[in-house]
Amino acid sequence: MDVLVIGAGVGGLAIAHVLLAGGHRVRVYEQAPERRTGGKALLVWSNGNAILDDLGLSLADVGARIDRIDALTSTGRLRTTMDLAHAAARYGFPTRAVPRRHLLDRLAAGLPDGVVRHGMACRDVRQDADGVTATFADGSTATGDVLVGADGHHSVVRRRLWGEGTVRPATFGTWQGLSPIDIEITDTTRHLMISGPEGACGLMPAGDGLLQWWFDVRWSPADPRPAAPLAELRRRFGHWRSPVSDVLAAAEEEDLEFFGHHWNKVPAVWGAGRITLAGDAAHTMPPTLGQGANQTLEDAWVLGRALAGEGDPAARLRAYERARYPHISLVSRLARRNPANWRTPPMLARLIPETVQTRMLARFSNRLTTATG
Repeated sequence: MDVLVIGAGVGGLAIAHVLLAGGHRVRVYEQAPERRTGGKALLVWSNGNAILDDLGLSLADVGARIDRIDALTSTGRLRTTMDLAHAAARYGFPTRAVPRRHLLDRLAAGLPDGVVRHGMACRDVRQDADGVTATFADGSTATGDVLVGADGHHSVVRRRLWGEGTVRPATFGTWQGLSPIDIEITDTTRHLMISGPEGACGLMPAGDGLLQWWFDVRWSPADPRPAAPLAELRRRFGHWRSPVSDVLAAAEEEDLEFFGHHWNKVPAVWGAGRITLAGDAAHTMPPTLGQGANQTLEDAWVLGRALAGEGDPAARLRAYERARYPHISLVSRLARRNPANWRTPPMLARLIPETVQTRMLARFSNRLTTATG
């Protein structure tokens, strides 16, 4: 089939890989004038790495392997541990923390020239019984058999399908940085999640001497931004036990980036006719489970399997949505509850098995569920 993809982020590029391998013609339209190189680090869990391996792509030489996540109190007391090495052994793929630009580089580098077209801002999509048409800001159009909106949180395609106001603010926002901070954890395979009355902090090695660090604070869109955000973070979190205080001492104002958390309820059917959605366009959620990019890769993998079949294109898109719904709706609901910010008492938290994430990944993933039966 002739497939139009709106958006050239992780989802759009992964979809292009999967569908080209399936023999489809794919054109990806991206509003940015060139490939994005910004963003901080993200976690690619066993499910995401399994899909990348299916595509012939590897992140083994970038970022940092993460074998364990320790949840601590702000005074340094251990709440619970997640053994990610167990999941890696179970599924055959590790969890890695990588700067987003490296993931985008790998996905983009494997595509033929001309597949991705930059500077093409989609303004509208229309369909009829024979196909779908996208209209762009410069007045040009493109037609195809199906269209996938992979255009993120502010998706034009989703608004065309669902209307306005379906994505809503959540209760937290994140100040984050990715910078060379020379402390012990930066060169380990250990990821820390620290929570207290003031909010939460995450510390995650990202390779090449880089540390991904972030602070979650209560937030609403009406809140004014602090004039000196780093000073505000030091005021709020500076008394927390090392290594939080060490990170704040080493951080610089220009390292900081803010984003407010948003969420939408995932409907059982999120497309219509010959149009569907993928990634944040379909399931915007807070980053508290670290599954955002992984669920987007899951979308691409399942979409490829659905479009490999025979029959009506619209029916195949609905099959993709039905297959994804049980997994992504669970991830979305859990992410909305902000588990990274839970302050479970250590005595209760220690009752949680260290291998719980191995079981949860199967519930989150179409790919791992299929692979393990």
